[in-house]
Amino acid sequence: MSGRVYLVGAGPGDPGLLTLRGQRCLAAADVVVHDDLVSRRLLEHTRPAAEIVAVGGAHGDPARLGQDAIEALLVARARAGKTVVRLKNGDPFLFGRGAEEAEALRRAGIPFEVVPGVTAALAVPAYAGIPATHRDHASLVTIATGHQARSASGAEPTVPALPWAALARQGGTLVFLMGMRQLPGIMAALMEHGLGGDTPAAAVAHGTTGGQRTVVATVATLAERVHAAGVGPPAVVVVGSVVNVRERIRWLEDRPLFGRRVVLTRPRAQAGELARLLEDAGAEVVLFPTIAIGPPPDAAALDRAVAHAAEYDWIVFTSVNGVRVFFERFTAQRRDVRAFAGVRLAAIGPETAAELARRHLHPDVVPAEYRAEGLIAALGGEDVRGRRFLLPRAAGARAILPEALAARGAVVDEVVAYEAVLPPDADVSGLRAALGEGSIDAVAFTSSSTVRNFVTLVSEDDVGRLIRDGRPAIACIGPVTAETARAAGLAVAVEPQAYTAAALAAALTEHLRTQRR
Repeated sequence: MSGRVYLVGAGPGDPGLLTLRGQRCLAAADVVVHDDLVSRRLLEHTRPAAEIVAVGGAHGDPARLGQDAIEALLVARARAGKTVVRLKNGDPFLFGRGAEEAEALRRAGIPFEVVPGVTAALAVPAYAGIPATHRDHASLVTIATGHQARSASGAEPTVPALPWAALARQGGTLVFLMGMRQLPGIMAALMEHGLGGDTPAAAVAHGTTGGQRTVVATVATLAERVHAAGVGPPAVVVVGSVVNVRERIRWLEDRPLFGRRVVLTRPRAQAGELARLLEDAGAEVVLFPTIAIGPPPDAAALDRAVAHAAEYDWIVFTSVNGVRVFFERFTAQRRDVRAFAGVRLAAIGPETAAELARRHLHPDVVPAEYRAEGLIAALGGEDVRGRRFLLPRAAGARAILPEALAARGAVVDEVVAYEAVLPPDADVSGLRAALGEGSIDAVAFTSSSTVRNFVTLVSEDDVGRLIRDGRPAIACIGPVTAETARAAGLAVAVEPQAYTAAALAAALTEHLRTQRR
């Protein structure tokens, strides 16, 4: 049976600009085939079992697949009965070669749908405070490609063959996509065909993200100023008097963390909330997960604990991962939450409690202090003698909680639900380079495991060399994580009083807002 392909527009960079329809398609996908420019944050919407295929970036990238190979991949996966999402930057039908892929699918007899996306041609200028139209400036918008399709394999790209005379005299706003490499030629062609060299022009690179950079000049000077500023692709070029409106309505730069880069070390699947909060404050978030969730060393022991869960007086969940893994096995055994009718539940931290609530389970105890010591205090009034406690936890978790419960007469069964392992695909060289050039403003840690694995991945010597003198700022979600960071030689600058993602984002925002860039 044939599957189906969805050609989905990912939007221009800000993960919040993905459409709801696009999000639903990603959640249902068996396979996601994405371009290099697509925000990796969008992959959070996929199922854990989904196959993710990156098809490369710029010409010359050895990982890049040719168009024929991409089309063959879509057809093959769909013929295997898969639901496939082809995730394309911006809108798939605006210089995205989506129409070619749709034609290939039709020729192969593969059902497909098109999910339009927010186009960079309009969104990127808008994030820079440049409207495409304005009552006093422009009632016409022309969107053009900034490079010519290659006429032969290996041929150098050239200035596109456009009706330059018409573009130069028609007025309104001109928007060029993919035009940075041919920027001098594009500006020269406009002037040669009669457009005044003093016409306002702007280039907006990495638009709609925290790394957005805008260069404002004129048609005569834009190429030179872009070169001097070191601004490169991807970028959108805007020509017309609407560029002058930017000084009055620019807004992205007013966010408190605009221009700041923050590294998040949390597992990719759990980074969403913290990343969104920091991005809403204007930061460019760099995802560098230092842990991946691996299976327990003894899966049979976990399955036995799950099977007998209803026999315990208490089940204590100490992390979101513990909840997720436990209930994955619970569901796999086709068990019912009504089995917990006689079991009391405890959760360390509101995020862990929220993960239980997603399963319609509300913990009896959530300590005010979101760590083992807080739970021990919260249970101080409980008579736990002879009570059976189940603790599904990570391998290597601290012993303080089971030891304290056992000392009060409880019968404690610990079971390893998962291991926090090193991720196989961490971009260590890229992070080292960013730290070395001083472009990282903060590194945020949300558990002791993220700290230890960060040091392992980057190497202890390099951590000491690259993180010093308070830059980048080290932010830790709570005292246990902070203690681990200090033991690793890191100077902790941010440690919120509440041990939550929201509190960490707020404290880090305040810290960076008051620091000099």
